[in-house]
Amino acid sequence: LMASPDMASKRWLWEQYDRHIMADTLEDSATGADAGIVRVHGTRKAIAATSDCTPRYVQADPYQGGMQAVAEAWRNLTAVGADPIAITDNLNFGNPERPEIMGQIVRAIDGMAEACRILDFPVVSGNVSLYNETSGAAIPPTPTVGGVGLIPDYGRRADFSGLQDGMSLVLVGETRGELGASMYLREILGREDGAPPPVDLAAERRNGDFVRRLIRDGLVGVVHDLSDGGLIAAAAEMAMASGTGITLKADGALPVQAWLFGEDQGRYLIGCTDPAAVRAAAAAAGAPAEVVGSAGGPALACEGVFSLSLDDLRRRHEGWMPAYMG
Repeated sequence: LMASPDMASKRWLWEQYDRHIMADTLEDSATGADAGIVRVHGTRKAIAATSDCTPRYVQADPYQGGMQAVAEAWRNLTAVGADPIAITDNLNFGNPERPEIMGQIVRAIDGMAEACRILDFPVVSGNVSLYNETSGAAIPPTPTVGGVGLIPDYGRRADFSGLQDGMSLVLVGETRGELGASMYLREILGREDGAPPPVDLAAERRNGDFVRRLIRDGLVGVVHDLSDGGLIAAAAEMAMASGTGITLKADGALPVQAWLFGEDQGRYLIGCTDPAAVRAAAAAAGAPAEVVGSAGGPALACEGVFSLSLDDLRRRHEGWMPAYMG
């Protein structure tokens, strides 16, 4: 058909391609969702997929870092409304003949295995890439996890690009202000030390199951998991993807930098129109939940701390690579 000079035939071919291939992508993780989502033909089902790893956590504590890689993949699938089904792993490390590298491998696998057991998230395939070194220096330990999940009805899914003016922001999960091995520590203070945030797998499962129920029941459709950079990073990504400002309000229980940048695990940021209902449901499920801000206006802000124009934020976010390359 492509070799045919008949333009009608070519047009038909591209229409079929768009209809059966391109139109299947419902969400793109690069533009406003925590996982990619692809429709399953002839059904209301969709497949969600994600890939995760935080090498600096694994470097600091291989067991906790391996556990966190699995938990974050599980959380990303949950944040779009999918039931996590299984993972594949890609274990990237340095020279295993060196005891410290072999120790990283063993403990990271131990942590991944524990997370898979508690979260019912089995490993169905994987591969190993070793001896990744240059001039005797190993790459950071990178046990990457690819996760896949199932959405029974793609009409009941979530992303973080649908935030609207007037919505409240509810933070699900406990915030202790964990800054060890964090982006704040590395990028702001120029340090790479401290223990990574601990992963409480029971809390991870409880909070995730609760958020997934909210999505399935149609109570919320704007959800973002918290990971690198903590609350402020999740809020910034949500604001830029949605095109609406966010104003956060710290409760004062923690130093503001710990509250904004802490990388505590098992947390989700939800945009909703009825925060009281979400908090009541969270209380019934035993999941911590608090209102931390609201949507609207032209800026990303935290009351009494800072205000940054959303246009300026987007310009800096999208322009850093061209500036770096130039």
